[in-house]
Amino acid sequence: MKTAFSTMVLLALATSVAFAADSKPLPKADAARGAQVAGQVCAACHNADGNSPTAANPKLAGQHPEYLAKQLADFKANKARKNAVMLGFAGALSADDMRNLAAHYAAQKPKEGAARNAQAAKLGEKIYRAGIAEKGVAACAGCHGPAGAGIPAQYPRISGQWAEYTKAQLVSFRSGERANDPAGMMRGVAARMSDAEMDAVADYIAGLKTAN
Repeated sequence: MKTAFSTMVLLALATSVAFAADSKPLPKADAARGAQVAGQVCAACHNADGNSPTAANPKLAGQHPEYLAKQLADFKANKARKNAVMLGFAGALSADDMRNLAAHYAAQKPKEGAARNAQAAKLGEKIYRAGIAEKGVAACAGCHGPAGAGIPAQYPRISGQWAEYTKAQLVSFRSGERANDPAGMMRGVAARMSDAEMDAVADYIAGLKTAN
């Protein structure tokens, strides 16, 4: 198990380095135009400023623009990430719309969240920072950073995210329903986690705070 755990960590690092070397900056985006599209298309579920009021919908404020643009493109492609609602919205967006939206939401200030269960959050912190060596689960902090700030453009900012949404994504990765993670990293991690461990990590992440 220790060998598997070490392999997961090394894969995460190698993937991050390779992605950074190959990635290119997005073409210049128009955040003002993105704000208009957000108000017309996205606000009902995510709010115009990206601070979703509903736990089923992710907070987008402060998210890395490259990551947001990629998720929209993946929803539109309807292969590695499928969602009937998002397919309807993303399907109507052009590549420029996606970049503009991403730039707008990235510039918004995210509202802080909070953990709700101190005992669960304590277990979640342990998993987030150290992983679960005996199960081959790598530490979340290795890719998402100690404060959940993520790594542009590959790993998203997750600090303050709704616990319900984070749990839902972990379950989706575990089942393979969501498969747009770099090198299958999240699918490999989630496959080794129990529901209780997912709940604990999600609750801890909800309370993480990143300097804005």
